[in-house]
Amino acid sequence: MEPLTELWWRLTTCFLRRTPVSVLVSMCQTVSQDCSQTCSCPADPPRCPVGTSLVLDGCGCCKVCARQLREPCSLLEPCDHHKDLYCDYTLLSDTQTGVCMAQDGQPCVLGRRTYGSGESFRPTCKHQCVCMNGEIGCVPTCPTKARPPSPDCPYPRPVHIPGKCCEDWVCHQTPPERHYQAVTESPRENCIVQTTAWSECSASCGMGVSSRVTNDNRRCQLERQTRICMVRPCSSQQERDIRKGKKCIRTPRAQLWMRFRLSGCSSSRLYRPRFCGVCTDGRCCTPSTSVTASVEFRCPEGDVFTRKMMFIKTCSCHHHCQQDNDIFLASSARRMSGDYDSTL
Repeated sequence: MEPLTELWWRLTTCFLRRTPVSVLVSMCQTVSQDCSQTCSCPADPPRCPVGTSLVLDGCGCCKVCARQLREPCSLLEPCDHHKDLYCDYTLLSDTQTGVCMAQDGQPCVLGRRTYGSGESFRPTCKHQCVCMNGEIGCVPTCPTKARPPSPDCPYPRPVHIPGKCCEDWVCHQTPPERHYQAVTESPRENCIVQTTAWSECSASCGMGVSSRVTNDNRRCQLERQTRICMVRPCSSQQERDIRKGKKCIRTPRAQLWMRFRLSGCSSSRLYRPRFCGVCTDGRCCTPSTSVTASVEFRCPEGDVFTRKMMFIKTCSCHHHCQQDNDIFLASSARRMSGDYDSTL
């Protein structure tokens, strides 16, 4: 699989499962129109622009550069399905030609600009990005491979040339000219930080796990981060703490100082955390703002380890309650905001 195609595939796998049935039927009918000709493909696949996927045509025969949002499409020129695009044949009178459109999805916000789902954009000259249902994926537009030394160029160095976006390699057998400026950028200095929201805690009571994906690291590479979480203790009877005339207790604090327990080990410190409460009218209460802090645990054997943990600041009570196996409702209807690292 091509590197760019693999990137789009990893970012959009979960969204492709929700393609409307009507769109799938339209795609199947289109593919069946004319694939009777003998498959004959060029020896070398085409070179696609940065950020454009290399995909099979509608007959599953040859690899072609996928058509992008609002570009014309056809059986042999399919849309970039890795970006959740499909060929809409209802927009043009020509039934053999359509226009690439995006599936309904959440927009993306980067800086002060909003991009539609499926839309490609370049926030800087060094990155090509795409919005996919609320998430942003980017690939570099400048070469990232280092030039190896050679007899003709024993000391190649990357330099920035005024008026050009990408650095170029120059042989420094002699001192560089004045209008050249040596580049010593690290991946971190040329990084567009992207971080998803923390997922819901895996347990509605007791200790659970939450995760997110970010490239906020020295290598500017996507990685999955996890933290332990406790929305409420399983043994608590919060209903009895609801005040008279009220239907909910939103963010109660633990009445007694406590130690967190994880895998048979206990936190070294005592804590008096806030939890999410309950309602008597069918609403459920979930975290809305939180902080992430390190908690040290000590085990009976004497071992000591540290884990990142969610500490609740405020909760909200609502009717968008998660049902059994309803993972998409949980992720799309409620987002946690205002989370940041804290040393407590």
